[in-house]
Amino acid sequence: MVGRLVNLLKKSDAAEDPVCHMQVDMKNPRGGTHEHEGKTYYFCGPGCRVAFSKDPKSYLSGEKRVDM
Repeated sequence: MVGRLVNLLKKSDAAEDPVCHMQVDMKNPRGGTHEHEGKTYYFCGPGCRVAFSKDPKSYLSGEKRVDM
């Protein structure tokens, strides 16, 4: 029970990188962040952030994806 609660708390500090779908620490995103249409996106590395910034709609729609 306590372990499940700890996992829920940890997940709330994580976001999914919209390019590679890895979990990213929202407090310290290694790839930085990017704002798109009023929402902040978090990235595992700079390459994912740059790719997303060039074509965010394709990554958000699922048309583009990078598998890690």
